[in-house]
Amino acid sequence: MHERRVSSEWTRIALLRAALGGRADARVLVGIGDDAAVLAPGVAPLVWTVDASVEGVHFRRGLLSLADVGYRATMAAASDLAAMGAAPLGLLAALVLPPWITDADLAEIAAGQREAADALGTAVIGGNLARGAELSITTTALGSAARPLTRAGARSGDAIWMAGPVGLAAAGLAWLLRGEAVESAPETSAPEASAPAVVAPAVSAWRRPRARIVEGMRAASHAGARAAIDVSDGLAADVGHLARASGVRAVLDEAALTGPELVAVGLALGRQPLELALSGGEDYALVVVLSPGERLEGFTRIGDVEPLPFDAAVHVALRRRDGAVTALDARGFDHFG
Repeated sequence: MHERRVSSEWTRIALLRAALGGRADARVLVGIGDDAAVLAPGVAPLVWTVDASVEGVHFRRGLLSLADVGYRATMAAASDLAAMGAAPLGLLAALVLPPWITDADLAEIAAGQREAADALGTAVIGGNLARGAELSITTTALGSAARPLTRAGARSGDAIWMAGPVGLAAAGLAWLLRGEAVESAPETSAPEASAPAVVAPAVSAWRRPRARIVEGMRAASHAGARAAIDVSDGLAADVGHLARASGVRAVLDEAALTGPELVAVGLALGRQPLELALSGGEDYALVVVLSPGERLEGFTRIGDVEPLPFDAAVHVALRRRDGAVTALDARGFDHFG
């Protein structure tokens, strides 16, 4: 049971500075504690992104520990750096804290943020605190990339490659929403405590996703990499974004999308593995388009790029196991849908 202690803003900033300090990039000249962070990024282009994680929209407290909330928010923002092939320089976190958040609660959120930042090889170097009705964390991720990848650049004849699984995070969330988590779920992020072994990797994939920074940097350094995107809203939706930006059609291969792990989880849930792979979001897998004949370590080929048919309004399609190609509804998660 946490002590219901709530300190002043300045005391809480000191708490966060102690919890989050360290491991800052040498290009970070001023970190937490001043009016703003100061960076000397060097000659490579800067890559900046911002991502919000809002209670009731992106997460439910009953399904996550507060450390999980801090960890997920950090990784979600950093995944956009991975999609651009950028190396992290630092993170800024703006927290809106409701009245029920104690100092111990804040320390737990910060522990999750620190764990994610450490895994990314970077640090939280600043941010803001405010009071509000619901918990939210808005994370700005700063990075640099000598050759930032964008969504526009795929060409007909290219191949579509992916690092990381898709569908598992959606399956893990579906399992938790069925109410089959143990009563202590808010206090622990250990998936084995709340799910059978076959579902545990899926629960872990949703609670503790990983931004694929190393894979993104590897792609950006590959001369054959044309375009990239991370999978946050669903594979079909996000590949559709890339195809629209490039003015092409992406054709995904059914056989490449449903591995044994996802098939087993789908069976446990009574869900089609292909549906989970195409529509499930928050896996933060990385999709990269490579020029013909190229390969990339750590990536699996999942499809091809074709010319967009003259009368086609749909930019993404599925190649079935029997070779038939059908257009896909590329709608994924929509904040305003």
